Amino acid sequence: MNLAEALPADPALDRLAGIVRDMGSVLVCYSGGVDSAFVLAVAHRVLGDKCIGMTAVSPSLADFEREDAITLAKQIGARHELVESNEIEDEDYAKNHVDRCFHCKSELYRVSDAKQREWGLAHSVNGTNLDDLGDYRPGLEAAKKAGARSPLVEAGLDKAEVRRLAQLLGLPVWDKPAAACLSSRLPYGTRVTRERLTQIGSLEAAIHSLGIRQARVRWHAVGGGEGTKESAMARVEIGKAEMDRAFESRDAIVEAGKRLGFAYVTLDLAGYRTGSHNELLDGASRRSLPVVS
Repeated sequence: MNLAEALPADPALDRLAGIVRDMGSVLVCYSGGVDSAFVLAVAHRVLGDKCIGMTAVSPSLADFEREDAITLAKQIGARHELVESNEIEDEDYAKNHVDRCFHCKSELYRVSDAKQREWGLAHSVNGTNLDDLGDYRPGLEAAKKAGARSPLVEAGLDKAEVRRLAQLLGLPVWDKPAAACLSSRLPYGTRVTRERLTQIGSLEAAIHSLGIRQARVRWHAVGGGEGTKESAMARVEIGKAEMDRAFESRDAIVEAGKRLGFAYVTLDLAGYRTGSHNELLDGASRRSLPVVS
């Protein structure tokens, strides 16, 4: 499928293309998910070589997500750059309080701002859509402070519309399950470490290898009291349509989890949902939390 052809006629797509065209040139903060991939595809078709996709590489980006992003950018035909980001070195990020995403995105936009200037581009843009505005997302404040633009929001597009238009463009990720950085798998107050992120990402990759598309491994500390070695439990969320497959594959999932150092591997019967750690938050609890070091 040719992803470099002219944009098909569609009022919503025309609206988005007009917004991008008026920007003149853009750096797209591109993760390989459907939202940022759709923005990259449209910007590439509208702006050509005045559009560059940038993927921030850090321990919170799973290896399989990075490789998928590389493959997809090649299919789109856009210039794609991998740039190292160092949010894990920031104590405000590593201690994983409820504003972790703010510090992560602040690092992303610090990097994108530097690269935008280096590459001579007018704007940094992201893949935020209208639906993202309804959850607790401190990263949106980081984008606002950095002056990054959200063309999907400006065009009035929600997730369903993004998926429809991505399918219209022939993007193979149009129905890809929502993705988030690996740090989001850790409960607030549980310290972000390279080892924990590797453990989470490796188990998710093992689950995906079983043919299960929508999976989240939520990391929870268990034990760790005085004189006791800390252990971890994997609370696995699976898309409800794939629950039967996950249950049939439970021995392989447990074996993979044990191999990766999890003491317990559990299946969350509520199934996959975005931001499940946010379910424990209310207005008062969005203050500092104790850190599990």
